[in-house]
Amino acid sequence: METLFASGHAADIILAILLIEAIWLIARGHATADIAATLLPAVLIVLGLRAALTGAEWPWIALPLAAALPVHLWDLARRGMLRRQ
Repeated sequence: METLFASGHAADIILAILLIEAIWLIARGHATADIAATLLPAVLIVLGLRAALTGAEWPWIALPLAAALPVHLWDLARRGMLRRQ
Protein backbone atom coordinates (compact mmCIF):
# COMPACT_ATOMS: atom_id res chain seq x y z
CA MET A 1 0.00 0.00 0.00
CA GLU A 2 2.84 2.39 0.76
CA THR A 3 4.16 2.04 -2.79
CA LEU A 4 0.66 2.58 -4.22
CA PHE A 5 0.42 5.95 -2.51
CA ALA A 6 4.06 7.04 -2.77
CA SER A 7 4.03 6.46 -6.53
CA GLY A 8 0.81 8.42 -7.00
CA HIS A 9 -0.93 5.38 -8.46
CA ALA A 10 -3.69 5.64 -5.85
CA ALA A 11 -4.63 8.97 -7.44
CA ASP A 12 -4.36 7.38 -10.90
CA ILE A 13 -6.92 4.78 -9.86
CA ILE A 14 -9.29 7.51 -8.72
CA LEU A 15 -8.81 9.36 -12.03
CA ALA A 16 -9.57 6.13 -13.91
CA ILE A 17 -12.76 5.70 -11.88
CA LEU A 18 -13.79 9.27 -12.71
CA LEU A 19 -13.17 8.53 -16.40
CA ILE A 20 -15.30 5.38 -16.18
CA GLU A 21 -18.03 7.43 -14.49
CA ALA A 22 -17.89 10.01 -17.29
CA ILE A 23 -18.14 7.30 -19.95
CA TRP A 24 -21.06 5.69 -18.12
CA LEU A 25 -22.89 9.04 -17.87
CA ILE A 26 -22.29 9.76 -21.56
CA ALA A 27 -23.66 6.31 -22.42
CA ARG A 28 -26.78 7.14 -20.40
CA GLY A 29 -27.36 10.24 -22.54
CA HIS A 30 -26.07 13.03 -20.32
CA ALA A 31 -24.50 16.00 -22.07
CA THR A 32 -20.71 15.90 -22.25
CA ALA A 33 -20.45 19.54 -21.14
CA ASP A 34 -22.57 18.83 -18.05
CA ILE A 35 -20.44 15.83 -17.14
CA ALA A 36 -17.22 17.78 -17.61
CA ALA A 37 -18.46 20.66 -15.47
CA THR A 38 -19.53 18.28 -12.72
CA LEU A 39 -16.43 16.07 -12.65
CA LEU A 40 -13.72 18.67 -13.37
CA PRO A 41 -13.44 19.91 -9.75
CA ALA A 42 -12.88 16.33 -8.57
CA VAL A 43 -10.28 15.76 -11.28
CA LEU A 44 -8.44 18.92 -10.23
CA ILE A 45 -8.45 17.91 -6.56
CA VAL A 46 -7.14 14.44 -7.39
CA LEU A 47 -4.41 15.96 -9.58
CA GLY A 48 -3.36 18.09 -6.61
CA LEU A 49 -3.38 14.97 -4.44
CA ARG A 50 -1.24 13.13 -6.97
CA ALA A 51 1.24 15.99 -7.06
CA ALA A 52 1.45 15.98 -3.25
CA LEU A 53 1.88 12.21 -3.07
CA THR A 54 4.73 12.23 -5.57
CA GLY A 55 6.61 15.08 -3.91
CA ALA A 56 5.97 17.75 -6.54
CA GLU A 57 6.87 21.38 -5.94
CA TRP A 58 4.19 23.30 -4.05
CA PRO A 59 2.83 25.25 -7.08
CA TRP A 60 1.92 21.95 -8.80
CA ILE A 61 -0.07 21.04 -5.70
CA ALA A 62 -1.63 24.45 -5.14
CA LEU A 63 -2.65 25.27 -8.72
CA PRO A 64 -5.13 22.44 -9.32
CA LEU A 65 -6.49 22.78 -5.78
CA ALA A 66 -7.00 26.51 -6.22
CA ALA A 67 -8.61 25.99 -9.64
CA ALA A 68 -11.10 23.47 -8.25
CA LEU A 69 -13.09 26.05 -6.26
CA PRO A 70 -13.92 28.49 -9.07
CA VAL A 71 -14.74 25.61 -11.40
CA HIS A 72 -17.04 24.14 -8.74
CA LEU A 73 -18.72 27.52 -8.14
CA TRP A 74 -19.14 27.95 -11.91
CA ASP A 75 -20.83 24.55 -12.09
CA LEU A 76 -23.15 25.40 -9.19
CA ALA A 77 -24.03 28.76 -10.78
CA ARG A 78 -24.57 27.10 -14.15
CA ARG A 79 -27.07 24.72 -12.58
CA GLY A 80 -28.79 27.51 -10.67
CA MET A 81 -27.83 26.17 -7.28
CA LEU A 82 -26.43 29.47 -5.98
CA ARG A 83 -29.69 31.40 -6.23
CA ARG A 84 -31.38 32.51 -3.06
CA GLN A 85 -34.72 30.88 -2.45
